[in-house]
Amino acid sequence: MTFQITVQPSGRTFTAQPDEAILAAGIRQGIGLPYGCKDGACGSCKCKKLEGSVVHGPHQSKALSADEEAAGFVLTCCATATSDVVLESRQVTEAGAFPIKKMPVRVTALAKASPDVMVLTLQLPASDTFQYHAGQYVEFLLRDGARRSYSMATAPHRQAEAPTMELHIRHMPGGKFTDHVFGGMKEKEILRIEGPYGSFYLREDSDKPIVLLASGTGFAPIKALIEHLRFKNIQRPVRLYWGGRRPADLYQSDWVEAQCADMPQLRYVPVVSDALPEDGWTGRTGFVHRAVLEDCPDLSGHQVYACGAPIVVESAQRDYLAAGLPADEFYADAFTSEQDKLG
Repeated sequence: MTFQITVQPSGRTFTAQPDEAILAAGIRQGIGLPYGCKDGACGSCKCKKLEGSVVHGPHQSKALSADEEAAGFVLTCCATATSDVVLESRQVTEAGAFPIKKMPVRVTALAKASPDVMVLTLQLPASDTFQYHAGQYVEFLLRDGARRSYSMATAPHRQAEAPTMELHIRHMPGGKFTDHVFGGMKEKEILRIEGPYGSFYLREDSDKPIVLLASGTGFAPIKALIEHLRFKNIQRPVRLYWGGRRPADLYQSDWVEAQCADMPQLRYVPVVSDALPEDGWTGRTGFVHRAVLEDCPDLSGHQVYACGAPIVVESAQRDYLAAGLPADEFYADAFTSEQDKLG
């Protein structure tokens, strides 16, 4: 027996097995529901259930509270259907979303961008094409079956130059994957990836001004978005707010400044929260998401793309909606670590 899942207002439908998470069923059938961590930790996949019944697997209350569940909200990443279900989600991609593939990749370069950030360049198979939206991510398939997710920092048009992708990896001491990246990983090593995943990408059917918000390595998918904006010659006004604790955390500021020189519509606002006297920092300070509101107290006419630590994304969503941003104009990718998933 299978259940029919209908997504409004698009009208897209797909089927789900009784023991299959709704999100997994949608991905399997090319239905682009919004999601982030896929582990019940970030809340990116939360949407309203209009009809039907579901059962939730383990999840964190910050992703879906008991009150929200009682009000009819579901986390599609850990909800299984017990009847036909109708959901409301405005972030459903068009038919024919890019296929999810598994493929081997070869490490071609490892470059430290800061003491705890590695820029990893991967070569893709020349015989295959890997299609994705700027802002999406891939998952590394580790030997023990574990997975680790990282956003692509390069826009898809770069594949025409060479089948490579760039990832920005922050060292999490004790981390199964990042300890290897910062320790034993060598050029020419073969890894396995799967993707593309994620609903974080530019909505090009709008002419609204864009706010890009990044914390730490949340800059990676934002970099891909900027490359895409430049490639497509999109002239919408764009403000990038990139926050870190120390100036070194803004590890590709020079690259951003170079883009600003060629993109008059792009404005860059770096923000540092914990600068020390020896840093000589003279720029903006404080919480990066608050800097946006200092400059744009009314966000009702904007689109926001936010990426980085879950606390930054959650704070931005709460405060920006209070500043008039329509709920369906906030697009986010919370970088949920394995520690975050443990709650």
